[in-house]
Amino acid sequence: EVQLAESGGSLVQPGGSLTLSCATTGFSFDDWSVGWFRQAPGKEREGISCLRSYDGSTHHADSVKGRFTISTNSAKSTVYLQMNSLQPEDTAVYYCKIVLHGRTMDYAYWGQGTQVTVSS
Repeated sequence: EVQLAESGGSLVQPGGSLTLSCATTGFSFDDWSVGWFRQAPGKEREGISCLRSYDGSTHHADSVKGRFTISTNSAKSTVYLQMNSLQPEDTAVYYCKIVLHGRTMDYAYWGQGTQVTVSS
């Protein structure tokens, strides 16, 4: 079965950096997308970064562009989110998601989430 395991969330001071990891197992698709989402208390979940296997392209939301970078390892079994210049407004639970693109339908899987707290 498909499983996603997130790690790396912690307490960090403003201006600091963190790298989140999402280890994925249980699938073998040629066409897929991976992404990171976050949800702060009292706010809607928002997509912040994604990567597409088709051409390796990436996209980052304006709120994190220039500070966050999504990537994968060489085996494409782990998804990373490098976060720099963290600010209090980045405090949220961060979730990874993978979408497997079948010929006629998509299959989506979510991780459990990892807490990132930015505070002095």
